[in-house]
Amino acid sequence: MKLIRVILPIAIIVLGIGAMKTVTALGDTTEENESVDTRPTVRVTQLKPESFAINIEAFGELAPLESTRLAAQVSGEVVEWNPTFVAGGIVKRGEMLFSIEKDAYTAALLQAESALANAQAALIEEKALANVAEREAATLPNSRVTDLYLRKPQILSAEAAVKAAQAQMKIAKRDLANTEVVAPYDALIVSRSIGKGDFLTVGTSAATLYNVEVGEVTFPLARFDQAFLPEALNGIEATVSLLNGTTDEIKRSATIVRDSGIYDSATRMTHLVARVNDPYGLTTQQPVLRFGAYTKVSFTGKTIDNVYRIPQELITRRQLWILDEADKLVAKPVEVVREVDSEFLIRVDIAADDRIVMTLPEYPQNGMAVKVIEGADKLVAKQP
Repeated sequence: MKLIRVILPIAIIVLGIGAMKTVTALGDTTEENESVDTRPTVRVTQLKPESFAINIEAFGELAPLESTRLAAQVSGEVVEWNPTFVAGGIVKRGEMLFSIEKDAYTAALLQAESALANAQAALIEEKALANVAEREAATLPNSRVTDLYLRKPQILSAEAAVKAAQAQMKIAKRDLANTEVVAPYDALIVSRSIGKGDFLTVGTSAATLYNVEVGEVTFPLARFDQAFLPEALNGIEATVSLLNGTTDEIKRSATIVRDSGIYDSATRMTHLVARVNDPYGLTTQQPVLRFGAYTKVSFTGKTIDNVYRIPQELITRRQLWILDEADKLVAKPVEVVREVDSEFLIRVDIAADDRIVMTLPEYPQNGMAVKVIEGADKLVAKQP
């Protein structure tokens, strides 16, 4: 027992000393600290200037080139009307719309023809008498030969009677022709206010027609678009589109024909007019554009040169960021020429080999050091 009591403390001391040496040895082991690169990473690309044709879009309502309030030109009873002469009907140029009772006008034409025949007969008679007088005058002294003797006044009076009779006959023919009212152009019947049996007087309103041979879209143009208008507007080709509620668009060719010539006092906008031929597709079999439809007009404006196309998110505070030789950020002021979808068209003072930063740090600053990721991004040019 005494031996155990002596050995046990000695063993405990020995174990303690060993443990202390082990801890000290572990504490003396130093870890290698690796340096951490905290620079933000970016991707870069290079840009080339290009020429870009500006596409201008605006919206307006399709309206007829002209509308007519059709009225009776002669009096009489309506005896017949065209079955298509109803609201929504479409009639061709020269097609009969309705007719007025003709008997009185046929009789008036016969009377005018009779009066003309009598006047022509009287003229022939006067000319014959004048010939006789002229032959007799050859045997008479000059002092006795007068214009009255030669029947010159009578001939002038007979000729005037013939002209008056001809005028009356023209009026009678016109009135008879006006008993059949025809379409002045290919027309859409907007409204009709007469029926069979109605008695019309001169000037009685019969219907309202829209010309479907030509339609026009008058559309406003904002000031930021006005700067990109071509020098000459008339004759510029355009496209008029009608969204029909599906993925398809109805598109028709059009032509810019004029400027309204004034600015709207409230909006400071000017208005242009695009013309669409045969909007209802009667002769061209094109898709129908109805009057009153809200349409989009698009056409090509000026072409601007030496601009760069770049995503909008890369422009901050009107600045474009590039890298210098030391891979540090440098801000370049830009002029934004126009916004095109999600891109800006800009002018900026950069060289062809300048590296454009495509992925900006969260808070970019001039002189900020960055790390360039291998494999530069490429800007894919979109078709204008």
